[in-house]
Amino acid sequence: MIFNSLLSIVYAIGLLRGYYINKWALYQPYLVSGTLFWALIPASIANIFPSTLVGRVKTGRLWFHHYVYGFIVLTLAIIFVILCVPISILDLFTAYTTEVSVNIGRFFFLGGLALVLDDLPDVSDKVRRSLGFLKLKAYRGKRIMHVIQFIVVLFLLYLLSAVVLSMATNPVEATLPNLIFSGNLLAASLISIGIFKLKTWLKIAVPED
Repeated sequence: MIFNSLLSIVYAIGLLRGYYINKWALYQPYLVSGTLFWALIPASIANIFPSTLVGRVKTGRLWFHHYVYGFIVLTLAIIFVILCVPISILDLFTAYTTEVSVNIGRFFFLGGLALVLDDLPDVSDKVRRSLGFLKLKAYRGKRIMHVIQFIVVLFLLYLLSAVVLSMATNPVEATLPNLIFSGNLLAASLISIGIFKLKTWLKIAVPED
């Protein structure tokens, strides 16, 4: 769930860069405007929050907390990018490329970050208190967030339709990155539908002191 949302954000940043710098006509005529990918970033964050604020994924732990493994994977990913990837770390998430080494670096960096976020409350007491503050804000606005989640569902389904229809009517668009992106949007849509159907935001409890 967290990895999927992070991947959506990376895709949004890359597509926005192509839209503004390279003047890409993104998924025309099915997508109204490429600027809509700005909205994909907060929509993806909305899918992350139920996992980090409402409850972490129950996957069990082997020896250490998830965030320990996450920091290890992040460190190894950064070393790999510095030594083996032909672009800088700053360009890792904005460059649109099919280069294998770049995408391997992205995958492990996002995987490590997802592990850290999954176990974020256990990183430190300060982080736990900060998340408690955010949870309190979410509790006070949980009905609004539930409505926003429904809007996120419709938005993600619209983006998915635009990408799929663009590939179906224009075979040139049926590239591996677009196929992965459509799969990512499908997963994000299903996750968002699940959050809305289960009324996850409405089940947020008042955080304990």
